[in-house]
Formats: sequence, structure tokens, C-alpha cells
Amino acid sequence: MPIRENKFARLAAKQRKSNLARDNQLTIDQQLARLEEDIRRLKIEFDVFFNGASKRPPYDTKNRVESVIKRIADDRTLTFAQRYFYNSLVARYTSFKEMWRRTTQGREEGKDAYSAARASHREAEQQTHTERALFVCDDAHRDVATVRQLYDALMQAKQQCGEPTNDLSFPRFHHLIATKTDKLKETLGCDRVRFSIGVEDGRVNFRAKADQE
Repeated sequence: MPIRENKFARLAAKQRKSNLARDNQLTIDQQLARLEEDIRRLKIEFDVFFNGASKRPPYDTKNRVESVIKRIADDRTLTFAQRYFYNSLVARYTSFKEMWRRTTQGREEGKDAYSAARASHREAEQQTHTERALFVCDDAHRDVATVRQLYDALMQAKQQCGEPTNDLSFPRFHHLIATKTDKLKETLGCDRVRFSIGVEDGRVNFRAKADQE
């Protein structure tokens, strides 16, 4: 092995030992909190990779998370509450891991959402403007069905444009729409708000205005 590679290998080993020593100095609660944050960061990094913004999967972060999981699993000093929290974190990570496996397999077979989004994006480039989907809300807090249709249309438009969709859950979207509807009704003095979603120049276009009809 060349001297340069030996040097990098020694530096990497030294860094791993340093990280391990530092982690061993943390309390169990601190290690669990750090594990939770690392799992959250790993999910974001995989989302970035699957959306095409990164060329390499975040295997370094993944290996670090699995190393911490194994180390805490061997700790016999965990309290019942700490063990319960640890098990919930492991269950969350296992769920994410299975999702990443299926997504990777789907990408290899050309059946994943990213591949479908790219195909839809190519179609959108040929037709830069699409017919807008219209939705009218008078009480977005209670009209859950209309808000759900609005949400589904937005997710479909985002997928068509190859935009990420994992960062916007329906409960969060419902809260945002209800808040925006109340604010627009108060500001514009209207009884209902008209929302519209379309794709223009390969990007999602979302509009909200007073319904005059």
C-alpha cells in the first residue's frame, strides 16, 4: 500500500478512536439525544440523495448511527425509561432503513418515485404550463376533504416537478392552510378563499386569493 494511503488510514483510525473516546465521556441521556439527532440528520441526507442532490449515499453517517446503536445496546446501566426511549429510536431507524432499502431497490429497477418524477419532469419540459387545479375553502378548519384534495394536488405537482415531498405532512399542511385562510379572509374581507395549483416552467405554482364568485 502506498505511503500516502497508509497516512490517511492512520488518520482515519485516529479520528475514529477520538470520536469513540469522546462518546464514552457522554452520559446515557446525552448519547440518546445525540443518537436521535443523528437519525434525523441521516434521514435528511438520504432524502437529499434520493432526490438527486447528492451523488453518494450517506453511508458514513449510517455507519456512525449503527455503531452508536450497538454500543448503547450493550450498556447494562440503562434505566427503564432510557431503554424505552432507546427502543423507540431503534424502531424508528429500522423503519427508515427498510424504506431506504425499498427505495434503493426501486431506483435500481427504475420504479422509484425519483425515476417517475424525472420522467414526469421531462414531460413537463415539453409542456411548460398545465391546467390549474382550483379549490375553494370557506372554513379550512372543518373542510378537511377539500384541504386533503388540495394537499394531494400539491404532492402530485411536486412529484411531477421532481421536488421533495417528505418535508410536508398532511397535518402540518392542514394547519398552514387553515391559518392562511383565516388571515386572507380577515385581510381581504372575503368569506371564501380560492387556492390554485399548477406547474409553470417546470416549477410548482401555488396561489391563494379571495373568491369573488
